[in-house]
Amino acid sequence: MNKYNIYKNINPNIFRGYDIRAIYNKDLNEDIAYTIGLSFGSYIREKGYEKCLVGHDNRTSSEPLSDALIEGITSTGIDVVFLGLCTTPMYYYAQKKLNIDPGVMITASHNPKEYNGFKIAFDDFGNACGQMIQDFRIYTEEGNFKSGTGNVSNYDIRQEYLDAIKESIKLGDKKIKVVVDTANGTASIVAKDVYSMFENVELIPLYMDSDSSFPNHHPDPSVESNNEDLKKKVLETGADLGIGIDGDGDRVGIIDEKGNMIFIDFYAIIIWRDIMSKVQNKKALFDVKCTKSLPDEIIKLGGEPVCYRTGNSYMKAKMREGDFAFGSELSGHVFFRDKWDNIDDGLYAGLRLVEILSKTDKTVSELLDGVTRYYASPEIIIKSTDDEKFKVIEKVKEYCREKGYKVNDIDGVRAEFDNGWALVRASNTGPNITARFEGVSLEDKNKIEEEFMALIK
Repeated sequence: MNKYNIYKNINPNIFRGYDIRAIYNKDLNEDIAYTIGLSFGSYIREKGYEKCLVGHDNRTSSEPLSDALIEGITSTGIDVVFLGLCTTPMYYYAQKKLNIDPGVMITASHNPKEYNGFKIAFDDFGNACGQMIQDFRIYTEEGNFKSGTGNVSNYDIRQEYLDAIKESIKLGDKKIKVVVDTANGTASIVAKDVYSMFENVELIPLYMDSDSSFPNHHPDPSVESNNEDLKKKVLETGADLGIGIDGDGDRVGIIDEKGNMIFIDFYAIIIWRDIMSKVQNKKALFDVKCTKSLPDEIIKLGGEPVCYRTGNSYMKAKMREGDFAFGSELSGHVFFRDKWDNIDDGLYAGLRLVEILSKTDKTVSELLDGVTRYYASPEIIIKSTDDEKFKVIEKVKEYCREKGYKVNDIDGVRAEFDNGWALVRASNTGPNITARFEGVSLEDKNKIEEEFMALIK
């Protein structure tokens, strides 16, 4: 007898911009996971698939949710290749290695411990996003599920994943001392093995015990306050750099040798300075949140800047579509396609910086010498509701139109001025509005920020 029940009234707000995400035992439980499994299996069967991948992160709720999800999927006649506990990049690597497009990664990424969710791929597009997820929500609500008997097989991708990283990274002669903070997240299961493969790396592990209560700090290295212990450890040990990894392993944060945070738009400058002369396609992809310093530098290097919308799913698809060699998001997702397979992987991204350092006498901070600097705010998060946030964005758009401002509206509103820019957008991962402001001078930045924050509030 089936121990799970079909759940009829799933909260539609858990179907978000890039994934399904909710608080466990509130809007997400085993019956909901089972129902989503039934829907997912039926959905991909209609697309002609016979099997899919499933993996899960280290959250306590991930194992029971994966059991229920798999029960739902196999009940539709779809076979499941089960990766078990793995990072999201290991799951992505398995998709490519095993040539299985559809799959579900059970994770809430960098969200607080009480959350969980599903990153879903229906086909070779990669993670579903936007309207794809809303179409799946409607299909799930209709409840016309198929039946059958699928099988489950286990697959351990770990060694092949490690071998792929070893093959891609070629270190120079200089030994690099690096602190890696996995925030007790899922990357803790593999980080030591990844960095210990390289003789010229001295690894100082920080918070590498797997513990999904995240007892030391929130697992999001894109937020500076989460990196205080990492900064201290870099200074205390005289390390060349610090690397922070998020809850499911697909995002990175960087600390330089002086204990300063290097935001990802500046990390991207270091990467472009290294690879621009080595790649054929010199178009450089980055998201709307990034500093003007990045396109300035891309142009200096002879490249062409391409500003695109925020979101792992959108960026990864754009990377393929435009045959970009490298792309970056301020949130810490970075995408290499020069000698890596378009997998956003925090551990790998950290190693690419280690690789550069191992071949130069420069420090991380010196690798940014000569960059034009502006005055930028951090990303500001304003609490809202999932319904209200989109109304606010429309209000800001209308205001910019009335004022005659130059606007990029590919993702929210990015208003461009001669002396800076303002970005206001609806978060796709939570009930928030996010904003960022930049100016040529501090006064410019403050004026722009005051104008738009008054409008939002």
